[in-house]
Amino acid sequence: MDKILEGLMCSSLPARLKTALVKKVVEAAEKEVTEEQCQALFALSARFILQGEADDASSFQRTVGVRVLEAYARRHRPRFERFFTEDFLLGLLQQGYGDLLDRLDPAILAFIHRGLRLLAAGCPSSAAPLWAVFAVVRTEALRMACERPGPAFCARLCAVLSDFAPCVPEGEAAVVFCQQLVRTIGRFRCPAGRREELEEYVGQVSAVGALLQNIWRAQTDTLLPTLREVFAVISSDVDDEPSIALASLAQRVPPQMTAVLVDSLTADRTVADAGFARALCRMVDWLSWPLGQHVDTWVVALLKGLAAARKFKILVDVTLFKVGLVFDRLAYPVVRRGALAVLSHMLLSFRHSPEAFHSVVPRVVPLVRALRTDDLPTGRTDGLPTGRTDGLPTGRTDGLPTSRTFLLQLTELLHCMMYQYSGFPELYERIEETIKDLPKPSEERIKLLLNQQPAWTSRSNSLAPGLPPRPAGRSETGRTGLVNLGNTCYMNSIIQTLFMATEFRRRVLSLRLNGTDILMTKLQLLFAFLAHTQRAAYAPRSFVEASRPPWFNVGSQQDCSEYLRFLLDRLHEEEKTQRGLEPAGRDAISCSDAMGKDPGTRSKDPGIRSNPVETKPAADDGRTLIETMFRGRLSTSIRCMQCNSVSEKNEPFTDLSLAFCPSRGGPRPEGPSEEPKKGLCHGAISGGSEAPEQDPAAKSPADGVHSAPATDNNRPPLSVADMVNYFLAPEMLEAENAYLCEQCGSLQRAEKAMRVVAAPEYLILTLVRFSYRAMSRKILDNVAVPPLLRLPVYSGGIMPSSSSSSPPLQGEIPAEKPKPSWKAEEEEENVAEECIGIAELTSGGGGGGGGGATVHSVPYVLNSVAMHSGMSSESGHYYSYGRNVSEADGAQRPTDGRNNFDLESENGQGAGLSACSPKQTGDRGGAQEEPGRDWLLFNDSRVTFTNFRLVQNVTERFPKDTAYVLLYWRQGEPVATGGGSTNEVTLSSAEPPLQKDLLDAISKDNKL
Repeated sequence: MDKILEGLMCSSLPARLKTALVKKVVEAAEKEVTEEQCQALFALSARFILQGEADDASSFQRTVGVRVLEAYARRHRPRFERFFTEDFLLGLLQQGYGDLLDRLDPAILAFIHRGLRLLAAGCPSSAAPLWAVFAVVRTEALRMACERPGPAFCARLCAVLSDFAPCVPEGEAAVVFCQQLVRTIGRFRCPAGRREELEEYVGQVSAVGALLQNIWRAQTDTLLPTLREVFAVISSDVDDEPSIALASLAQRVPPQMTAVLVDSLTADRTVADAGFARALCRMVDWLSWPLGQHVDTWVVALLKGLAAARKFKILVDVTLFKVGLVFDRLAYPVVRRGALAVLSHMLLSFRHSPEAFHSVVPRVVPLVRALRTDDLPTGRTDGLPTGRTDGLPTGRTDGLPTSRTFLLQLTELLHCMMYQYSGFPELYERIEETIKDLPKPSEERIKLLLNQQPAWTSRSNSLAPGLPPRPAGRSETGRTGLVNLGNTCYMNSIIQTLFMATEFRRRVLSLRLNGTDILMTKLQLLFAFLAHTQRAAYAPRSFVEASRPPWFNVGSQQDCSEYLRFLLDRLHEEEKTQRGLEPAGRDAISCSDAMGKDPGTRSKDPGIRSNPVETKPAADDGRTLIETMFRGRLSTSIRCMQCNSVSEKNEPFTDLSLAFCPSRGGPRPEGPSEEPKKGLCHGAISGGSEAPEQDPAAKSPADGVHSAPATDNNRPPLSVADMVNYFLAPEMLEAENAYLCEQCGSLQRAEKAMRVVAAPEYLILTLVRFSYRAMSRKILDNVAVPPLLRLPVYSGGIMPSSSSSSPPLQGEIPAEKPKPSWKAEEEEENVAEECIGIAELTSGGGGGGGGGATVHSVPYVLNSVAMHSGMSSESGHYYSYGRNVSEADGAQRPTDGRNNFDLESENGQGAGLSACSPKQTGDRGGAQEEPGRDWLLFNDSRVTFTNFRLVQNVTERFPKDTAYVLLYWRQGEPVATGGGSTNEVTLSSAEPPLQKDLLDAISKDNKL
């Protein structure tokens, strides 16, 4: 019979006739057949099947072999048992089928699978031949797994073991088998071919995962060792990356095992940090696997486990390395849900720096726009959504979350991040515009989400082992940022503000400190790195530790103004000590400190004249660098309205703390001794108004100096000049706040006034925005920042009384309700500087004295602005703007025409007491040559170009972002160099050469 069948298959008879004859052979199985004929038919049918598997063209031959084998095996079972023996199986599994099939060919396992089904169909489960065959397969299965077969063979092996559980290894062998199977999966490679090939590959991987799941359920003690083997594979340092097919195992593991495994791994001291980093990176890559359900659960579990083990460095570095990839997965609906879960956990936990969030910010707008046109109903070909009128997608029918649902979740996350890292207006502007029509979560909801995850922190600036280096090129500005070391933005903004003070920076870099271990040495090194390092951002750890005030808590948000005062005072005192000067108490104090002290009683004579105070002190006067650069002097006088005696006291200041007038929404000063000022300010400073000056006689007491009357509901913003006017305006001391006049010997009504008698080189103005009465709150009023200010500086004599009988002075300002001095920019073009005030103010001794006081107008140009973004002093973010002074600009101060500031000469024009507006109607203070590059935005590690228009308008676009500390640079007068000469100095157009120790430190760092 076998010879007939073999000849039939080799003949050229028509297929129809062959089929009829094969049918006769199959029917003959019901008759009695000899042992020899039966074994020959079994061997022939096996050959037909295996040859047909090897040759796709022999499908008819394979079909014939299958029919014959099944017919004779069922009818003659004992004889089939004698054919399908252990030796026959070992020969196939270990040697293959002659030259036709290799031993690891899936066709071998397909034939064995068929034979096992035929053998088990009629045999009792306890039959010895059956169990003998199972034992062979069980042993060979472990060997084959160790040989790392391909996906097709591995899937076929798993199919055999899944159908015949007794073939699965048991005990220790089962653990080894599962581990080897994991390593085999790790070698799988996804074909980059047709869709059919990809679907077949996914099916093969799923078959392997299903077998492992069955083994874990039947033998629970194999699960944890298998998962540890998975970790060993993905944490290994090998050139051949483990296959992403391992992601299929995540959905097979019980969720409760995630915490068990992670705890086991983090408690194992033999697991290196590099292994954790590599494993976490590869698990994040698993988010791309389309059927990898619960991958996000495993990633988040590992993130939480590493956080609990305080391995923050790994978390921070992996997040920075992979957060972009996670965000990109949001574009694919099939993996979108898991990617968003991982992204949310990463960003909500990465709270010590905005770097992770900012790295994905450029991707946000394109994704949101894509989501708005996603989930189109079937049949639409125009790319437009239907069924909605708000531009949001309609819905899905595949069980995945709709793009609208996902878009709302993403929007909530974006609002949380922009709230957490406020203070980046130019970076967030496009995002705010794109999502403005979507629901915005409440502040309580945002705080709840932010507090759900523990924050990660990292004290190291080096990359975690096991990760490739991150590219870090310097920004196009050529400037260096400062790394946020844990809520150190308050310090970073101040350091960048001081660094952009060109003259101060050059003085610091030129100091000969001879290796002394003082704070100025560390500041010099910091400035040197900011000027010459090749890093995109520098981590000032040493300076942070040395300059932090003792009462500042590490890692907490602090007040940048308070830090600036402490820093300048510390530098000043250290220099005095180094010079061997006798300590004389605090000499450089803020104006807020000076105001709080009793003005003293230096003189009680009504007509006394104070000694003239120079606005430009001599160079060789033993002053420290801080005094030279930042110290000015204020004169506080109190005039008794009964006897006209005057008490006057001069005190130094390093900054002026400008309070908001109560009528403008600012906090009313506490206590009866600080009522709102009601006097008029003589020689007030003012900001450049574009409105023509009104006739003084036409002004009402509430109109301010030179802005048109405005209603409370529609008035321009307050200006810095208005706040200085309010600061300098006289106030009456009366009623409960009456003045104890020693001349009269009783409480009397008196007038208190302050005036600047010495102008600093750099004028620091602090806008007092925080109120601490019931709870810390912030004044969010928009304040116009003029590019130029003219500060009235008095010399000689006593300022006249506001109650004098002399005629009203032009430029007098009602201090109770100062009005803003800016109008809309488009109202008037080509407006030149307007100087509101008098050319020269000379007191004629009104009010009982013959003393005369001369006021000079000292012009200042805006150099830097430190901004605060947030709602209170305990939270938020600091960043700063700095005027982009080129090397050429640094060689000489901007005068006529430079940087478009039209500074009037004081000769002839006298002391105009106002700020001037820029001549052009474009960017205020911007350079015409390079629009948009005249200013720099320093935001921790990030440094970008900006322009003055954006600096002025930032609060209008982002109400929580407000100017806080302003730094103005005096123009026109040179600074003494300390060499005993006060002659005008022409500065070099280049930075001073670095000293050798600084140069060596930077050169060494640049080579790393």
